[in-house]
Amino acid sequence: MELFEEMQRHLVDDEKPSEFIKKAAFMESYRRPPFTMIFRLSSIEQSPKYHPEGDALIHTLLVVDEAAKLRDQSTDPVGFMWAALLHDIGKFTTTRMRKGRITSYDHDREGGKLAAEFMSYFPVSQEMVDYVSGMVRFHMHILYINQNLPFGQPKELVRQVPVKDVALLGFADRMGRLGADKEKETKEIRQFKDKMKKYH
Repeated sequence: MELFEEMQRHLVDDEKPSEFIKKAAFMESYRRPPFTMIFRLSSIEQSPKYHPEGDALIHTLLVVDEAAKLRDQSTDPVGFMWAALLHDIGKFTTTRMRKGRITSYDHDREGGKLAAEFMSYFPVSQEMVDYVSGMVRFHMHILYINQNLPFGQPKELVRQVPVKDVALLGFADRMGRLGADKEKETKEIRQFKDKMKKYH
């Protein structure tokens, strides 16, 4: 619990939580479950087309710093930051090379389950577990809803997590990569929120 509280303090208080997380990656105390779910992302390559910044951990660190700029706008800043840190942990088990392309299909669904497992290691409320796992589970829904993809479950999203928070996490996710176009991504988030209005 002490390690959890230490990391949480940096996630919630630091302007750039990534600086502590980078140090934690080399600390023996953080090299055991459940923190291994985070640091093993350094071995997961991503599509250079969508993630020119590099592996999944590099991306996660960028996302966490972007999320730190937005956390106070969320309904649950603590849970929001944990969701940002854990949002791609599902990539460890889902990343594959398919027809010459690196893909991570269903990493959001898998990540939601793993996030619940991660949070359940610690004496936090069930509400916190549900919030974090739900945010991870639905963080790809900006894409699904905007492009009318069959993977979208807008009604389920509304039942589980605040649309506003998913939009904030989605924006951090999109900005947490090299060459992100802030104007374009802002329009995408606005479109998502507009489309979701009819569900809540």
